[in-house]
Amino acid sequence: MAIPKTYEDFEQTLTASTPPMDWSEALKAMWFATNDNWEASHDIAQEMFNEIGSWIHAYLHRVEGDEFNAGYWYRKAGRSFPKISLKQEQKEITEYLLKN
Repeated sequence: MAIPKTYEDFEQTLTASTPPMDWSEALKAMWFATNDNWEASHDIAQEMFNEIGSWIHAYLHRVEGDEFNAGYWYRKAGRSFPKISLKQEQKEITEYLLKN
């Protein structure tokens, strides 16, 4: 399956049992996160040693309710703690990945 061009296209993939193997690790992590599979998403994000991995990791700890840990990962990602909803941030991260 090709990489989605839009967030709406990304949403259409969520009915599959797994994300496509040829997607980036970051996009797979967000696919799992959007499908409420925190553990699978976290397993991927914690193995990504870059700013994107840190951003996803931060988001996941925010989902978990661990603001202290999330704050650490936002700092590693070079980002401030967001004031938007979790859903808005999930979409923002995914759209960023689709464009870059």
